Amino acid sequence: MADSLAPGGLTEDIEDLKAQVRALTAQVKTLTQPAGPDAEETASDDPGPDEADDEEHWQFPPFILLLDSPDYEGELRALVEWVEGVLVPGYLAEASADARWCHRWTDHPIAVARLHALWLAWQELTDPATSGYTGPSVWHRDHYDPCMRELRASTGSFQGCVKGEHQVAHRMPALVPSAWTLPVDSE
Repeated sequence: MADSLAPGGLTEDIEDLKAQVRALTAQVKTLTQPAGPDAEETASDDPGPDEADDEEHWQFPPFILLLDSPDYEGELRALVEWVEGVLVPGYLAEASADARWCHRWTDHPIAVARLHALWLAWQELTDPATSGYTGPSVWHRDHYDPCMRELRASTGSFQGCVKGEHQVAHRMPALVPSAWTLPVDSE
């Protein structure tokens, strides 16, 4: 009844919001359920058929920096396919001093982390079932634009890389000397 009173495009906005609320509800339910072998016994209420089906299909994607081998390599391989197959050809113009890009971006852990987060958001926000019709706009505004500003800035992850050349000299050393550690005496 409320939908029939809604003017013009407001109906679509309401449907988008409903889809987002459903997705967030599923996320909250999954996050707040106790983990471990006793989780099923301590669940307070039995989910209905629709909720059980949603929970079976819903999985949180792993954040790439938290993965160990071989899971890391598998997730990186999928990320490379998306970055090289969708992001680079569709979104990134030629690199410049103001908009850097490194062809060896996988050698930059911060770039891998940011691009993985961008890809996870892409997966969620380009699915109308989870984000409605405004998802792609939200992805561009809230995820793509800030990510690219950070990555491609002259002070970003690719600051030492220039047009087709990858520089490793700008990396942090494995062990940073500290004033807090005392040298070991060799007596």
